[in-house]
Amino acid sequence: MATTGGSSVRVGPVPFKDVEHDGDMVTTVPERPSEEHVALVSALPCCTIAGMSNTKLCCYQGFWLPEGLAPAAAALQRRFEPRPSDVIVASLPKGGTTWLVALAFATLARRAHPPGAGDHPLRRLNPHQCLPFLEGMFISGLEGMLDALPSPRLMNTHMPLAMIPGAVPADGAGGGCRVVYICREPKDMVVSLWHYFRRVHPDLEFSEVFDIACDGTMPWGPFWDHILGYWRASVARPENVLFLRYEELLRDPAENVRRLARFVGMPFSAAEEEDGVVRGIVELCSLDSLRGVEANKAGYVDTRTKFPREALFRKGLTDDWKSHMTPEMACRMDDIVADKLRGTGLAFP
Repeated sequence: MATTGGSSVRVGPVPFKDVEHDGDMVTTVPERPSEEHVALVSALPCCTIAGMSNTKLCCYQGFWLPEGLAPAAAALQRRFEPRPSDVIVASLPKGGTTWLVALAFATLARRAHPPGAGDHPLRRLNPHQCLPFLEGMFISGLEGMLDALPSPRLMNTHMPLAMIPGAVPADGAGGGCRVVYICREPKDMVVSLWHYFRRVHPDLEFSEVFDIACDGTMPWGPFWDHILGYWRASVARPENVLFLRYEELLRDPAENVRRLARFVGMPFSAAEEEDGVVRGIVELCSLDSLRGVEANKAGYVDTRTKFPREALFRKGLTDDWKSHMTPEMACRMDDIVADKLRGTGLAFP
């Protein structure tokens, strides 16, 4: 446990698994939905994903959220109170989430847990066990645990920015916290999402996942609105939102880790650079390193949905879409992206 100056005052971030009662509670939802949950969901437009009949999505304020997490959006909007020192890692599913979660934890916790330490939390825990998942906490009624975490708190979410309005205040307003968003080329993201879904739904066709992405009815979609919410905030409030590109992170992970450290107010010192701390963080959080951790080889991301943790570590490459999409499919998605992003300053080459 990190302390300050020899005192017993805790300093964050701390591995969430080490301070919660049950690590599998991070993303669980109650077995019996509350009356508020039932009332909210019953009033929302809902759909199921073809090939995933047990997966129901509800449209809340323009975004298609998993049924079990839809009330968490309302709860976050009403009750989440960020601290100025908070850091939230945000993304769409399969957009580089796990990698960024690991890099963010290793960077922010490096003084208490040097990357070369044999007992580093990322050598014994799955990266997602190191951070609380915001929507999981709020839907489970466990948000009080967030209040007990020492600052700076490091948290994770898939929610659109509109669901956590306190994190990035409107123009001219003060307050808020820091949000680090990672964005992946949409075609590669959809391919990765399909591979992930197939671990629980082996008969799922790629075309079915492709279609819901293009229609905007994928989990936490439309993906373009999700991306643009964070992109526009990063332009308007760069002190609050850091917008990272998965492809750029792959090309130069060390420099992007430095960007991350500067953004959260913890730049690497000359001594740290000389000691190879940045290189150590990059190596600790590499796909090969994480894949070799026992905690990432067994168990589930969520005990209810049964997605295996090892499914989080597949290829980590770019342009994998070329092996899965026809030219017509690629053109369809490219046209959608170009249309939705036109005039925003954001583009995918």
